[in-house]
Amino acid sequence: MAMNWVWVGLLAVGIATAAVRAALGEADIFGALLKALFDGARSGFEISLGLAGIMALWLGLMRVGEAAGMVQWLARLASPLLVRLFPGVPAGHPAQGAMTMNVSANLLGLDNAATPMGLAAMRELQTLNRESEGTASDAQIMFVVMNTAGLTLIPTSVIAMRQSVAVQQGLGAGFNAADIFLPTLLATAISLLSAVLAVAWLQRLPLLRPRALLVLAAIAALLAGVLALLARMPAEQAARITGSVGAAAILAVVLMFVLAGAWRRINVYDAFVEGAKDGFGVAVQIIPYLVAILAAIGVFRAAGCMDAILAVVGRGVAALGLDTGFLPALPVGLMKVLSGSGARALMVDVMQAHGVDSFPARLAAIIQGSTETTFYVLAVYFGSVGVKNTRHALACALLADAVGVLAAIGVGYALLR
Repeated sequence: MAMNWVWVGLLAVGIATAAVRAALGEADIFGALLKALFDGARSGFEISLGLAGIMALWLGLMRVGEAAGMVQWLARLASPLLVRLFPGVPAGHPAQGAMTMNVSANLLGLDNAATPMGLAAMRELQTLNRESEGTASDAQIMFVVMNTAGLTLIPTSVIAMRQSVAVQQGLGAGFNAADIFLPTLLATAISLLSAVLAVAWLQRLPLLRPRALLVLAAIAALLAGVLALLARMPAEQAARITGSVGAAAILAVVLMFVLAGAWRRINVYDAFVEGAKDGFGVAVQIIPYLVAILAAIGVFRAAGCMDAILAVVGRGVAALGLDTGFLPALPVGLMKVLSGSGARALMVDVMQAHGVDSFPARLAAIIQGSTETTFYVLAVYFGSVGVKNTRHALACALLADAVGVLAAIGVGYALLR
């Protein structure tokens, strides 16, 4: 129901705004909205088709891993934490292995691997869903909200974009494109914590018990140790090492699945093909959900509603006497909730307008790296299993987004200003 009102609101507000602008003499506004509507629909279809091959690959590998018992092994490894966050998922269930791989891929900044793994996890969680048809389970909500505020160790794609713009602007070897990795990690960690606590409070999960706190403390200590090690290296070297380790880790999992299947005398090829067949079905099922949300977002953007929101925020900040240095970067955070490509374009625009090494540009990069495209994630993940009633998922995800943007601004001022 929440997504229904969001979708209706985006379209209605966008078209109504365009009508007002047309009445004021902007005759071309309806043409721009129509183009945005069609562009959004085409983008949704193209993204779904592009996802089909990746889904076929990863669902095939997941089938091999399940047959070889490796997914169950990964689930047991992560069960001390997952059993607290997902009490409705039995220990050793394949969903735990898929969720573990999804979280690991997100942590390493491997988006292309994280999405199909996440969709595979949603399919496994759907087998445990005891809610009425089309309604999200508690476990699915926790998992999707965690993905909308996913922890990223190194935002490799953002770093690459900063380096590219820096070359265009003639910055020399002294420019450090990866100087945002620590602020980004801090901001996204705060966002993830807020997401988990919000869902846990609504679902009354016992996260404050000693054993759960011990697991969280161990994970935090491990993360702090890795961060301390990376912080002692040059930032570019840390980014390269993290990206290489991430890619090697995924390839190691693939090899482990295949070799384990061969060791257990499983027909690995047939198992892969059987799993891969499901990938095309998932991609096709996602198309209507993705077309719907991207088309509505396109109309909302083209009508100028995002610019109006930014203007109101700017006046409010100025009236409070606060520093407005962050305002040029704020549209990235507002857009990231709606569209990843749109936010990426706004980030590049800030870099070009203010200089890639300026405070607004660095803050825009932190926001881009520490927030997620919430409506895209909700549409794709829930749409892949036919869930229409997302219950409290949207509210918790938007809360995490807001906390993430505020955390990015606060960390940016603390470390970069």
